[in-house]
Parts: sequence; structure tokens; C-alpha cells
Amino acid sequence: MATNVDYNTNKKIVKKDVSYLGRDFSSIRQNLIEFAKTYFPNTYNDFNESSPGMMFIEMASYVGDVLNYYVDNQYKETLIEYAEEKKNIFDIAQSLGYKPSLAIPATVELQVSQLVPAKDDGSGGFEPDLSYAGVLSANSIITSDTGVDFTTLDDVNFKVSSELDRRIDEVQVPTSGTDPTQFKLTKMVLAKSGETVTETFSFGNAKKFDKIVLSNDKVTEIVSVTDSNNNKFYQVPFLAQDTVFESIENTTLNDPTYSAFQNDTPYMLRLIKTARRFTTYIRDDNKMELRFGSGVSDNPDEVIVPNPDNVGSALSFGVTHLDTAFDPSNFMKTRTFGLAPSNTTLTITYRFGGAVEHNVRSNTINFPKSITFTIQEDGLDSSLVQTSKDSLSINNPTPASGGSSEETLTEVKQNASAYFNAQNRAVTQADYITRVYSLPQKYGNIAKAFIVQDKQLQINNDTTEEIDNPLALNMYLLGYDSNKYLANVNEAVKQNLKMYLSQYRIVTDAINLKNAYIINFGIKFGIITQRGYNQNSVLFKCIQRVREHFNIDKWQINQPIVLSDVAYQISLVEGVASVVPPDGNEPGNPLIIVENKATTSEGYSGNVYDIAQSTKNGIVYPSKDPSIFELKYPDTDIIGKVLGEI
Repeated sequence: MATNVDYNTNKKIVKKDVSYLGRDFSSIRQNLIEFAKTYFPNTYNDFNESSPGMMFIEMASYVGDVLNYYVDNQYKETLIEYAEEKKNIFDIAQSLGYKPSLAIPATVELQVSQLVPAKDDGSGGFEPDLSYAGVLSANSIITSDTGVDFTTLDDVNFKVSSELDRRIDEVQVPTSGTDPTQFKLTKMVLAKSGETVTETFSFGNAKKFDKIVLSNDKVTEIVSVTDSNNNKFYQVPFLAQDTVFESIENTTLNDPTYSAFQNDTPYMLRLIKTARRFTTYIRDDNKMELRFGSGVSDNPDEVIVPNPDNVGSALSFGVTHLDTAFDPSNFMKTRTFGLAPSNTTLTITYRFGGAVEHNVRSNTINFPKSITFTIQEDGLDSSLVQTSKDSLSINNPTPASGGSSEETLTEVKQNASAYFNAQNRAVTQADYITRVYSLPQKYGNIAKAFIVQDKQLQINNDTTEEIDNPLALNMYLLGYDSNKYLANVNEAVKQNLKMYLSQYRIVTDAINLKNAYIINFGIKFGIITQRGYNQNSVLFKCIQRVREHFNIDKWQINQPIVLSDVAYQISLVEGVASVVPPDGNEPGNPLIIVENKATTSEGYSGNVYDIAQSTKNGIVYPSKDPSIFELKYPDTDIIGKVLGEI
């Protein structure tokens, strides 16, 4: 046992051994008894269960056990995997950058229609008079028959039609005549369930990191935040981020370069710097906080915290700070973390609410509650204007979906861990693909994406070889046209995507955006049916099965066609005895025949591809350059034959 000497008293001090392993009541009690026996043998030796000394030992053991329990529990509550308290789980999740979902609204596509007069098109026919076409403003509220409110997310402008915002014109002919008198204009618009409300908050003198609490719980989206001077505050993931994305209309005035694509890409993305920003925080009572920055001074930042450009200037008119002491905490008063609102009133519009019950049935959302539908009436017949306004109708041809209640605590834990692992960055191939598909639709239509490392040529000793370029990636893209056929992505969409990915990509990664090749094809097969089944019915079901197998939603760039998979799908149809070669059972004839379709006048891509040379061991491989197989016209390009029955 080690000893020390107290030189003030010249007495030896014995260092006592302490056991830190005993953490429960029994272990602590036993350790205290052994401690007393070892170091106080002559002071106390009555360890009878009813003795006063044992009372104090057991009381100390009790306190130690309780304290150890709370220490262990508090440590456990700092680890998201083991935390149980809702507040702690929410705090940790949000410190990792993940916002728990308190409610998820249902989404639905609403069909909006209006009638407009017909007019002469100048060539003996008729066309809709779009001067009577109106605009249903965004944030219009339509209610279902069960009382669930749905809010439209975009304007419905009947005057325009594009691939991303298609309008369908239907002729309305009266029963008494042959010439049309009206056209029915129909568009689709996305809507979300829940309520939209506006609250105002007054601010006095600026306070660092000021915050407010919204009155409604289960807030799903902040729509807008503006102050008394109509300055906009932007939501950011963290207050140190001073750049945000903003969407602008794709017009000649805003962007002359890409305005030619305004029908396909109505909005462009741009980055702006802003000092007015806020973050959100979800509390354990399901309410949302808005937290603002620390900038509380009207002086320029370089006056609050001098920089090398103005410190010690010897010019008579210059600023000098050499003889002035400044508080390092002044850094927090700058715009680095955004401005704190001061002497103003903030108007906050937000949406809240969502549940499984919001997934309402089809044809039930058709009761306008609060809508704005306008028609420019200048020079128009007032009665026809009123008729056009009164003709507005809204319906949901498909059910609402996606609505659910708040995440469970287990789901919050898992999702927060996954979010943190991704680090809000695009590093892996999957990261980039996920970001591409998350591009808001109004900025472009991305249906398929594929990414590979860029290649470069290296010359060694008069030989040339292809090697990976570590500083560049090639991303191949395709979109849909208005008929959901694959199509090339235009330059405006690519520009928006570049801007969108710039906030996630690694600095050293250059991304080249290219169009993938579309390989159109037709397919042939033969079957033997079972006796007792209607052959035409069986064949029809086989064609439907093939059609579903090649549904373009299921196919990705560079995915091969496995012929045995096609044959297997056909064999699963009830009544099919076997799948046989469509050209007869001669040796060498394949069960499934795939043929390239490339005639542009027939609507195909025009890409010629040698499928026979690309077929190995029953697998049709795509080209070396990234491409995708598309069964564009299944009604005509799937040919099946019944070659007998058994």
C-alpha cells in the first residue's frame, strides 16, 4: 500500500484503495464493509445487521445505488440507440440534422376543369377561345366528403399547356347541332391534405437567437415568412448557411439562355445569399419552434469585428482599431449566423395536420372551400365570363395516398441514424441517384438516372489505354414526354439539376450531364395451351403479363433483358402448358425473340442496335454507352402465338 507524507504535520498519509466496480446496492454494501474492516479495524467492528453502523452503511449503499442508476440512465439517454425519453430522442435526432415527422399529409392529383366558348380557328375548324381561360390560384382549398381539406400546391393556368403541365381540350357539341359551342379544358394539379393558417408575431429590440413557437402542433411545412417591410425569411438546415435556392419563372427577361425551354421547364433554380434566415426545431410536445440568427447590430460586420483590410489603416479618413479593444463575443452579433428580427412583425404561413384518415377515396374531393379563380375580363362578354367561372369543377379520379400519423420513436431513431450516415452529401452512386430523383418536378422531369466514372485516355509507350478520371462523373439522364414515353432531357432541366446537385456534391467532383440512349424493341413468343382453356383468353393474359414485365417504371438504364425471366412470367399464366419458339420447334430457335425498332417515322428513337450480337447465354445486354430498353408500343410490339394445346 502506497504512503505519502504531509510535510506540514510530518505525518504519513495512507492512500486507501477504492473499488469502483461495485455499482448496485449489494456490491456497494459489501465494499463499504470491507473498507471499514481494512482501514478502521479498531474504530468500528460491529457489523451485526441491526447495529447503528450497518444502518449508515446500508443508507450510503442505497444512495450510491440510486445515484448510479441515474448516472447510467442519463448516459443511456445521450445515445440515440438506447434513449427512451421522447425529448432526448428528438434532441439527438435534430442535432444529427434529422427532423422527426409529426404527421405526413396525404397527396392527391386533382382534376380541374372549366368550359370556354368555341371559336373559328381560321381553317374551317374550331378551337377553344383561351381568352376565357382562367387561373385557379395556388393554396386553393377543396374539401372531401369526409371533411378533409386539401390545398393545391401550384397555380392551374388554363391558358398554357406544356409537357409538364398538360392541358386536355375536349369538344362539347350540343345535342341539337353539329358545330361545337364549347370546349372543356382539363388540367391536373397536386394537392396536399391538412390546414393552412397564418400567424403573426411582433418583435421589439433584436435578441440573439430569438425564437417563437407556432400555436398549432404537427406542423408539416413552413410556406412563407415575411416581415413588415415584405422582406422574406428563408428556411435553412443550419444558421451558418447563408445561401439558399430560389425559384424564378423561366422567361426571356429572367434567363434569355434557357427561356426557349419554358414550356417544358417553367421554373429555374438560382442561388442567392441572404442574412434573413431561420431554422426549425420540433419540440416533444409536437409543436414547432422557429429559431433566428444572432445578428443584432445595424453596423456593418467589419466594424463589429475588424478584418485585416481595415485594422490599423494610417489614412486620415480610414478606420483604425489598433487603439480600441473589442469583445471576441462580438462575433456572435454579426450576420454570420443570420439576422435576428427587430422592431417588426413577422407573418408566418404554414401547413399542419396529416393522418391515415386523409387517404380518402377517389371521386370524393370536389367541394370548393376557399378558392381563387380569376379570368381577365377586359373586352370579354360578361355573361360568357360568368358562365366560364361557374363551370369550374374539381375532382380526384384517384384516391389520396401517403398520409400517416407521426413517426414512432423507433422510426425516429432509425431514420436519424441513416440520415446522419448520409451526411447530407452526395458521395456514393446511390447518393447521387437519390438526389436526382428528389429534384422538385417544377424544375424538370427526370425519369431515369445512371452514373458512372468518367474515362480519360492515357498514353504509355505508344500505347493508349482508357483509365478512370477520378475528378469527374458522367450522369446519364432521361425524362418522360406527355405520353410517358422516354425522351431526352432538355438543357434547362440539366442546368437546374446542376444547380441543385451543387449543394450536395463533393467539391472535387465534376458532373457531366448526358442523355442516355433509348433502344426500342418488339417481342415475340409462342405458347402451348392446356386443354379446356380458351386460347384467346390465355394469349391475352400472356400479352398482359409481358406488358407488365416491361412496364417502363420497372426498368433502369443499363438493365439487361433476361429472356428466361420473360418466359417464366408467361409460364405463370393459368392455362399455359409450355412456352415454345414462335417460329417453330426447330433446333436453335429461341423461345423469346427480341427485335430492334428504330424507324423514326413510326415514333421510335432511331437508335439502331444489333440485338442478336448483344445476346449472350439468353441475356440481351445493353450497349456499352449507357442505354435503356423501352417497349414503347406494347399494343403492337408484343406478338404472341398459340401453337397448339395438350
